[in-house]
Amino acid sequence: MTTHPKIIRARRNRYLVLVMLVLIVGTLAYAGYWWHYCRFWVVSHNAFVTGNLIPVEADATGIVTQVLVEESQYVNKGDLLVRLDEHRAQTALGQSRGELGQVVREIGAVFSTHQQMCQKLIARSARLARVRHDVIRLRQAAPNGSVSDQVVQNAEDQMMALEAEMREAEAELKSIEAKVGGTSRTLHPDVEAAKYKFIAAYLEYSRQQIHAPVSGYVSMRKVQVGNRIQPGDPLMTIVPLEHLWVEANLRETEMVRVRPGQPAEITVDLYGESHLYHGTVEGLVPGTGSVFALLPPDNAAGNFIHIVERVPVRIALQKEEILKNPIRPGLSTLTSIDVRESEQPLGASLAAVSSQEYETDIFIDELADAEATAQKIIMDNLIQKNAPVESNCK
Repeated sequence: MTTHPKIIRARRNRYLVLVMLVLIVGTLAYAGYWWHYCRFWVVSHNAFVTGNLIPVEADATGIVTQVLVEESQYVNKGDLLVRLDEHRAQTALGQSRGELGQVVREIGAVFSTHQQMCQKLIARSARLARVRHDVIRLRQAAPNGSVSDQVVQNAEDQMMALEAEMREAEAELKSIEAKVGGTSRTLHPDVEAAKYKFIAAYLEYSRQQIHAPVSGYVSMRKVQVGNRIQPGDPLMTIVPLEHLWVEANLRETEMVRVRPGQPAEITVDLYGESHLYHGTVEGLVPGTGSVFALLPPDNAAGNFIHIVERVPVRIALQKEEILKNPIRPGLSTLTSIDVRESEQPLGASLAAVSSQEYETDIFIDELADAEATAQKIIMDNLIQKNAPVESNCK
C-alpha cells in the first residue's frame, strides 16, 4: 500500500518546521548565552604557567669537589648545594692575612719614626735656644773685652749650624707627616687597602661553598664533580612552586576591555576541567611579544606584513589553590578573563615583589665576619697606642 503524496509532503513539512524550530531555539539560546555571559569573557588558549626561575651561579674560581643536590629535590634557603676545592682560596687568604699584618707593623714603624723625629726636633730646638742665649751674652760681653771676637764668632757659627739642622729636621718631619698626618695606625690608607684586600680574599674563600639563595626545587642541574668553574658559570636553577602566575598572550583585538584587577578562571591541561584555578589580572606587559624577541620586527622595511599581534597579560594565581593542586611552569592552560568591571586604569599594575624569592640574605653576614676578622688581625699586630698624628711637635 503506497502513501499518498500529500501525506508525504505534510509529514516532510512537519519535520522541516520541527528542525527550524530546533534551530531557532538553539540560536536564540546561544544568543542569550552569549549576550548574558560569553561577551563578558575573553578566552585564550595561548596561555601558560610561569614563575620565577632562580639561577644559581658560581661566584668564585675552583674545581667542584662535591655536589649535594639533584634535580627535583627540594632545598631550603641557605642549604649547601656545591662545594669547591678550597686549597687555593685558603692559600690566598693566608697570604693576604700576612700582608695585612705586615702593613700594620710597617705603618706602626712610620708612626714611631714620626715620634722620633718629633723628639729630635724638640732636642735640637732646646740646643738652639741655649746657643742663642750664649750668643746674646757673648755679644754683650765682647765690647768690654771679657771675651774674644773668636769666641763670639764660634758661638755664632754653632748657632747657624744648629739652625740648619733645625730646618733639616723640620723638613724630615714634614715628610713623615705627609705619610701619616691626619690619620691613625688603624685607619691609615695603606692599612685600609690591605684590609680590603684581605676581605676580598675572605669572600673568595667563603664563596667556595655555594648555598641556595631561596627555597625551592632544583632543576637544570649542570654542575658535575671535577668541573672547573668561573664566576658567572650557571650551575643549576631553583624553582619556587608556591608562587606562580599565568602569562596569557591575548590578541590585540581582544585587549580593549582587559584591565588589571579583573577576575580570571584557569584550567590547566595537566588536570583538565576537573580543577579550576581562580586568578586576578595583575597587569599588561608594555609591549607585544614580538618587540621583545631576539630579532624584533622592522616595520620600515618593504616586506612588512600586517598581522594581529599578541600582548602578554600577567594573571596572578591563588597560593592556596597552587599548594592544593601543584602545577609547574610551562604547563598549558585555558584562560578566561571576566572583563565586565574593573576600577583600575589600563596602565595600572597590581604585581608586587612580596614573596620570598625576591630577596635573599645568605650573604648578609659575610662582610661583617670578614671585617671583624680583619680588625682582629690589625689589633694583634698593633703594638703601640692608636693615636692620631698631631699637626706639629711641641
